[in-house]
Amino acid sequence: WQEGLHPTAMDLGLARVQDVVSAMAWPTRKFALISVAGTNGKGSSVAYLEAIYRAAGYRTGTYTSPHLQRYNERIQIDGREVGDADIMSSFARLDEARGDITITYFEYGTLAAYDQFVGAGVDVAIMEIGIGGRLDAVNVFDADVGLVTTVDIDHQKWLGDNREDIGYQKAGIFRAGRPAICGEAEPPHSVTDYAREIAADLRQRDRDFWVSADGDAWRYEDADGTLRLPMPGLPGVWQQQNAAAAIAVTRALRDRLPVPDRALSKGIRAPGLRGRFETVANHPEVIVDVAHNAQATATLAANLAVDASSVGPTVAVVAMLADKDIRSALSVLTDCFERWYVAPTDGPRGLNDKAFAEELRAVGTSAGAIQTCDSTVSAFVAAREYVSGTGRVVVFGSFHTVGDVLDALDNERASASGNGRDT
Repeated sequence: WQEGLHPTAMDLGLARVQDVVSAMAWPTRKFALISVAGTNGKGSSVAYLEAIYRAAGYRTGTYTSPHLQRYNERIQIDGREVGDADIMSSFARLDEARGDITITYFEYGTLAAYDQFVGAGVDVAIMEIGIGGRLDAVNVFDADVGLVTTVDIDHQKWLGDNREDIGYQKAGIFRAGRPAICGEAEPPHSVTDYAREIAADLRQRDRDFWVSADGDAWRYEDADGTLRLPMPGLPGVWQQQNAAAAIAVTRALRDRLPVPDRALSKGIRAPGLRGRFETVANHPEVIVDVAHNAQATATLAANLAVDASSVGPTVAVVAMLADKDIRSALSVLTDCFERWYVAPTDGPRGLNDKAFAEELRAVGTSAGAIQTCDSTVSAFVAAREYVSGTGRVVVFGSFHTVGDVLDALDNERASASGNGRDT
């Protein structure tokens, strides 16, 4: 019903959302609000921030998108998914307040999350931008700190086809006189120029804070000193940079929300986040990763090169949306997999398996290494049979792709324990 309410599934802009916010008449916000934008690294940064603040004893709220298996993943209080009844109560309040104003599925979720944070009395809310930043529904709220993690090419239809245009959209979450954190060492000029233009308090990696290796640990350094920290709990070659950006946010808010060093260490070690180079099964090893653009797949390739423990073949299970730059995303992975099991994606942004196979051949993959399948689950089953117990299956391409495989594994485990469920 929500997906069909507004004339278009996506309608970037804040006017309608602001009208609904005004109609909701929420009390003056008492909690700190952090907005997180970026092409990649948003989910990881939100997870680190949430874990750090909870370790410091604060009541947290997080809003992320999309979800992997359950809508409730999007809205969490103190690390727990908000229940159906509470989310529906927020939807009902929004529906009454909006009157004749139509809002999108994403806008409903964004405002419902904020409504839950108000009702739960959180100390800090961390809200992930959906697309871009400037015109994203999350940006209707003035953040106390804005974090831009990385800027690369994605969502070109809405944001532009170059880093400068995309960076300008993402920098729109910054506010005058407030901390603006940039997790990238060399961001587009549009990000830093906009921060200067509005007189935001810009803090940029490799200029205002630094990351360095230190044996089996790592160091975060800024003008206030150096911290020696445990390795991040999330796997991957870029997680120290994501964790550092999160620490920079906590430093910017420390007068309002002090965080002791022990909470930083605890939070860095134990963020809760699925689908980021995550090993979800063994014998054979199954790795899931939501990588769906060129920057993310380059990171996936680097992670696979580091984690080369498999003695058998490494194969891919992949399905992607048609509006992605698929050839750029695949070109960095051509040498990573012995075989490719490709599946279609559903919906108006979907891409069928035959068209995806053509994209693979266009980047130099031999036709004999590609097997088309009628669903993500059937592709996963075929891939797992091929590698037997000694190989490695890597599932990537979108949140939908990873979510389908996680559902399949959950069903298998439930059936094996005698508690099968029908999805």
